Amino acid sequence: MSEIPNELRYTKSHEWVRVEDDGSLTVGITDHAQDLMGDMVYIELPEADGTLEAGKDCAVVESVKAASDVYAPVGGTVLAVNEALADTPEVINKDPYGEGWLFRLQPSDKGELDGLMDADAYGELVAAEE
Repeated sequence: MSEIPNELRYTKSHEWVRVEDDGSLTVGITDHAQDLMGDMVYIELPEADGTLEAGKDCAVVESVKAASDVYAPVGGTVLAVNEALADTPEVINKDPYGEGWLFRLQPSDKGELDGLMDADAYGELVAAEE
């Protein structure tokens, strides 16, 4: 069973979101997603200061098995990207909820967070897929 931290929010497309103390969001892909994909070999991240639209593709993660789009969980402005992943994409496999974060976002509408799943609902989604 994949790790599913209780404090995070999740999308059906397997992104996780952590709400930081300052109201910004940190985004990554879930343990389940990285496990399905296998060893990461390349990451394409959104541009810092760029604007993202909820549900639209904004990054690409490529593994030895396949390349997959990453979708913006909510709309907003990209505050920072995890540039360390360019040299060490395998960090996502080792620490998907920590050092393997993808980007930080200032949400344009915090109400969009209400549309994301909690850990229990995401766990049910993962169980249904297995």
